[in-house]
Amino acid sequence: MLLVLSEEHKEHLNFLNKVDVAVVGEFGRIALEFIMRGTSPKVYEGAARKLSVPVEVVRNGVEGLMYLMTQSSKHMLSEVDFVDSVLSLEFGDELNQRLLQMYQQHRSEIRSVLSLVSTSLPAYHNLEWRLDVQLASRSLRQQVAPTLTTKLHLTHGRGSGTERSCRVLHMDLGTLLHLISILEGALSTLKSTHARRILRNIK
Repeated sequence: MLLVLSEEHKEHLNFLNKVDVAVVGEFGRIALEFIMRGTSPKVYEGAARKLSVPVEVVRNGVEGLMYLMTQSSKHMLSEVDFVDSVLSLEFGDELNQRLLQMYQQHRSEIRSVLSLVSTSLPAYHNLEWRLDVQLASRSLRQQVAPTLTTKLHLTHGRGSGTERSCRVLHMDLGTLLHLISILEGALSTLKSTHARRILRNIK
């Protein structure tokens, strides 16, 4: 199997062709540390100052390496497939070998991190809902007070270890409108470039 790298990804990694292999090694170290522990803007800023390049260039290079390493580890690429996948980047032999060495040394560790991420978060399975409307009470003869009751079914784990749970939520109209607003904001954020970069690294 070969990785199909997008033009955007190739452009981000193209910076590695313009620096020494030692710098690529430092970028690789940062990328692996971020895969294990999460990103840190301060590290990007420090590396950018040392190289006298914009922070965005460093961020793109590191996140490009993170994507390359996580996707290669996820699909357990062989040595030949990994080398063939990076040929489209038009790197020199020395740089290709440095990337291959990095991948072979940390493949198992990256796969362990990816498995923890994929199994620790619950996943949506189903949703049941019911709308109740109170039209009157002893104190108010005419009123409209809708209440939404939802039952959210979730799955945890994968394969034979899959477990299911459910959460029951009761909300009035104000809470429902606020929830809709929050979800719409989350969907809008999900479409941003920064969110897409993060998702590429955890899929």
